[in-house]
Amino acid sequence: MMNNMVGWFEIPVLDMERAKIFYETVFNIKIHIEDFKELKMGWFPWEEGKPGAAGSLVFHKEWYKPSERYGPLLYFSSDDVQNEIAKIESAGGKIIQPKTLIKEDIGYMAVFLDTEGNRIALHSRK
Repeated sequence: MMNNMVGWFEIPVLDMERAKIFYETVFNIKIHIEDFKELKMGWFPWEEGKPGAAGSLVFHKEWYKPSERYGPLLYFSSDDVQNEIAKIESAGGKIIQPKTLIKEDIGYMAVFLDTEGNRIALHSRK
């Protein structure tokens, strides 16, 4: 395999502007919105040649539905999970599992619900 398995991800949203503000606040980033009529995408920052997958927030009233229990669980990488956890509730999300040690050689994780009702996770080495 020449690349990591994940090449793209999409996070379903019900309200693109609300989701955009939430993720920009929690991760201190800017999300670029593209409107394709029935489909709207909010692209996360991405740079060619850097590790990790690219992805977007996505709205389509028939094809995408947020879920807090079903489907894949996406993990965002972090320098320290606590940095993002500290912003989640004030940005409108809910912490489901606080920063938790997985194992010393693996690091830490946390799980939260975003403003759209998606279950999302964080991972950091410290």
